[in-house]
Amino acid sequence: MSTEHPSEEPDSFSDGEDSPGEDSVGFGDDLELNRFDGLPFSSRYYKLLKERKTLAVWKVKCQFEDALLNNQLLIVSATATTGRSTQIPQWCAEFCLSAQYRHGMVVCTQPSRQQAVDLALRVADEMDVNIGHEVGYTIPLETCCSSDTVLRYLTDDMLLREMMSDPFLERYGVILVDQAHERTVSTDVLLGLLKDILLQRPELRVVVFTVPPMTEKLVRHYGGVPLVSLESPCTAEVVHSSTSSKDYFYSALRLVLEIHRTKESGDVVVFFASDEEVYSACNILQSESSRLGGKLDQIVPVVLCPSQQGPVPALSEEAVPTKSRRVFLSTQQGEDAWCTVESVNFVVDTGVQKKMVYNPRVRANSETPQPISGCQADLRKQLCAATGKCFRLYPEASLQQAETPPQMLDSNITPTVLFLKRMEIAGLGQCHFIDRPDPEGLMQALEELDYLAALDDDGNLSEIGIIMSEIPLDPQMAKALLASCEFDCVSEMLTITAMLSAPSCFLEPSAGLTHEAARCHRKFQHPEGDHFTLVNIFNAFKQSQKEQYTTAEKWCQDYFLDHSALKTAEAIRSELINTLNRIELPISVPCFGTKTNTNNIKRALLAGFFMQIARDVDGSGNYFILTHKHMAQVHPRSGYGAQSHKLGLPEWVVFNEYNLSQNSLRIVSEISPQVFIQMAPLYFFYNLPSSESKDILQHMLESEGSRQSGKDPSIKHGSDSRGNCAEVTPSYDRCIIQ
Repeated sequence: MSTEHPSEEPDSFSDGEDSPGEDSVGFGDDLELNRFDGLPFSSRYYKLLKERKTLAVWKVKCQFEDALLNNQLLIVSATATTGRSTQIPQWCAEFCLSAQYRHGMVVCTQPSRQQAVDLALRVADEMDVNIGHEVGYTIPLETCCSSDTVLRYLTDDMLLREMMSDPFLERYGVILVDQAHERTVSTDVLLGLLKDILLQRPELRVVVFTVPPMTEKLVRHYGGVPLVSLESPCTAEVVHSSTSSKDYFYSALRLVLEIHRTKESGDVVVFFASDEEVYSACNILQSESSRLGGKLDQIVPVVLCPSQQGPVPALSEEAVPTKSRRVFLSTQQGEDAWCTVESVNFVVDTGVQKKMVYNPRVRANSETPQPISGCQADLRKQLCAATGKCFRLYPEASLQQAETPPQMLDSNITPTVLFLKRMEIAGLGQCHFIDRPDPEGLMQALEELDYLAALDDDGNLSEIGIIMSEIPLDPQMAKALLASCEFDCVSEMLTITAMLSAPSCFLEPSAGLTHEAARCHRKFQHPEGDHFTLVNIFNAFKQSQKEQYTTAEKWCQDYFLDHSALKTAEAIRSELINTLNRIELPISVPCFGTKTNTNNIKRALLAGFFMQIARDVDGSGNYFILTHKHMAQVHPRSGYGAQSHKLGLPEWVVFNEYNLSQNSLRIVSEISPQVFIQMAPLYFFYNLPSSESKDILQHMLESEGSRQSGKDPSIKHGSDSRGNCAEVTPSYDRCIIQ
């Protein structure tokens, strides 16, 4: 890679693609060299180049190059079907190459990890270079790049993590933000910070990909920046239902079977509301396909969920049986992602999405069904071939919201606020949000960070807050991990945090195997609670690998555990170990199972999760949550839920998650109220709403304080301030990181 710095900006940049041999698949006497790796182009390069030039985005190639040369920021309005996500990053790489990378390389963000990988593989093929060298990708827990990488695809959250060490993104000359209309929290934060970074780096170029109606909003937000628009009108027929059906799930499946019986050619895409519906539909279609007569082709259902990890099966034509029809099953987050499938002739749009909405008052998520936006409906229609049909199982009038609502307004933004506080230290100014966060959610986030001792008296990050921001975990989990360094249980807490950060390790058993799965899972249950059960499972999984790695998957199958989830937990744990080593925090020797270790794990958990405490008020599993006075039950999957009839339920518990829609506590472990009093900051304790449970704790606190100090236990404690509360603090050995 050349590192020479030219004396001035180039007046133009050549694509290096209009070669004499581009219309043939062979080489002439003079071999043309690839400017990115210095090697001769292969015959496949010219074949793909011919295909690339048929993409709609090539119509605006010259317009885009002129705009990139003369402007810091520009917006490209085009759907993914135009080829924007593969071609424009290559043109930007040529732009940086023409400047000999004086200002840096090219990075292109994606909301989905699978999209980042797929696009990197495709572009490396088109550029005729090796993946991981000139073209690479970075996704959580996996990096495929080198010092030679000039074009990198990564997830939007990973680019934010990079800003921790490179706040002005100085290693990049061009930053492309793809699918801005998805409105993920990370993308919105990135767009807000880039506005300030552009002022600090006049040589930087930023390109934002979006679709209407988000286009107009971004142009207004950035103040009349250039717009490269490529309309791709879809001529597919749209058929609306006269009424919205609550039974949209089975209506969609019946419609798929009706389409199949017409014997019209083409694959089908069906959009459901949730991953659960997608997998249920897959099982039903597989069953129905086996019942079809010999006169009909086979139905091949293909799951396309953003949460899915690994390569998508049956996405290519070669992977499908000859006489078959693929039915792609997806959710609300995949409208702009499956553009590589050119055989789709039918789209079935249920018009419903299930979103997790965070309620800051009760610090809990609830899954709520909502109608999709007009933007999402248009993107779904675009997947149809020109002669295809888009069936919408709802009236046209029901599309009341044009834009996709920002996830920022529905999410817990405490991790985001912690990150932005860190960026303030790095010298970045305010984040210029396209849509500002909800004030109540923002206040709750600041309050939570204050309780976790992440903020100082001026509202800036404390030393603990800076360390917490270095750890790629939610703030509560990061605080618990830091506390484990003080209590000599880091190894066990690393396992707990990794298992909680990974997908659930418990497999859904098929019909008839529910009791067998429960019996297998009971073998791992720990009497102290679910956090300890997760350690048991992970340790057993690691032991199965030591015996013989090839049996690890079989071991997981035998115990109804998800092998990929456990491998993800293993990778997360390794990443966390590297992080702790980098910031020079100690890692204790494992001693799981001892009484001292058990007590220390609970102390560490309470250092981060003291806001998530509940008490069984009647001995029958009705848990009173102290922070917002809701009554909830332990989730049936909990070890306490399974064995409560035998061992009884603990009175006081710490829980990892409260689901408002199910009114259930997930990942529950027993604690003692005395340890809770010891670990919870007093200014949090005295802000708890009044209740019988708080009175019990208050009495314990006053009695202990009286014994330790000899003061009258009848002293009143009503102040919300830290200073006034400090005078009644009992002399516990408090965790020093608080």
